[in-house]
Amino acid sequence: MLYPKEIIEKTNAWMDGDNNAKQWLQLNSYEELVQLKEASLNNTKAIEYLLVHKQYALAAFVNAIWEDKKALRILMDKKEFHWAAMASYINGDTKAASFLEKNNLKHYAELAHKIQANIRKDIDKRSNFFNSGPFKI
Repeated sequence: MLYPKEIIEKTNAWMDGDNNAKQWLQLNSYEELVQLKEASLNNTKAIEYLLVHKQYALAAFVNAIWEDKKALRILMDKKEFHWAAMASYINGDTKAASFLEKNNLKHYAELAHKIQANIRKDIDKRSNFFNSGPFKI
């Protein structure tokens, strides 16, 4: 599903932690995009939400960002090219961001960048031994 620019901009704000954007998305029936934040961090409850609510493109996108080639193929077969390009960009394909920008979907490229940054922050947080045990700062 290709969401309007305003919806993706609100999702971008939510990815940055803007709770007003989260509330706006929820009030306007875009809970799937609220769940996308946690799903992209491999939260099983959020992924389950996407599947139960038949948000298959978003669920495939989440799998694709974790380098699941079958999920990427599903996105391509379903003509969800913007989600496929975002997953490819997150996985290091810089041409994918160019594809999004050339197709007036720069807001989707920005969302991919924010998701990628959140993943990196989460990985860094979990891999830093100074934030655990007796070393907790």
